[in-house]
Amino acid sequence: MTVTKDSVIGDVLDAYPKTAAVFMSIGMHCLGCPASRGESIADACMVHGVDADELIREINKVISE
Repeated sequence: MTVTKDSVIGDVLDAYPKTAAVFMSIGMHCLGCPASRGESIADACMVHGVDADELIREINKVISE
């Protein structure tokens, strides 16, 4: 699975549970709620005021480790 800004958070978490720490580190603490699980990374970043490109880099770094 390639993680992009259009990836759905729930799909990323299901495929790569260790990415939860990355989401939590930028303030996305509601990872279990239905809205966030179905939300794209880009949409979540917009709501949280986070740079989506930076988050994608961090997620892919964790995935590659």
